[in-house]
Amino acid sequence: MSHSASLRLPPRTGVPHRPMSIGPSERAQPFLDTAEAWIWTMATLTARRDGARYTANKGKVGRPCDPDDIVKCLDTLYRQRRIDLLHARILRIWGERGMAPDPRHATERADWKIWKEALDRLEWPLRVKGIVV
Repeated sequence: MSHSASLRLPPRTGVPHRPMSIGPSERAQPFLDTAEAWIWTMATLTARRDGARYTANKGKVGRPCDPDDIVKCLDTLYRQRRIDLLHARILRIWGERGMAPDPRHATERADWKIWKEALDRLEWPLRVKGIVV
């Protein structure tokens, strides 16, 4: 598998990226685990791609990052050859579904192993940045 390709964000649809904006009275709440952070990231990126206004921190809970921050951590792991394109593909597929693969189902077991491996490697960079508790 070639490592010359780079992970890329979904194409933008004319919606400008706005940095995280949490007011002084609001408090950013880190994610409980890496899977939650990844699924939130994919949901936010999908909404952005589909033309929704950028609302990563306009929901009920403010987050300590933008979805791009999580993708940058993933890209760094890819560039360090700690994950490969198969990991990114599995993360994308299941992230778009909004759920993790279920190892109890034989058809999802292989995806689950790759999903878990990728999230295990992504966990430390997200913890260091305070994105995951």
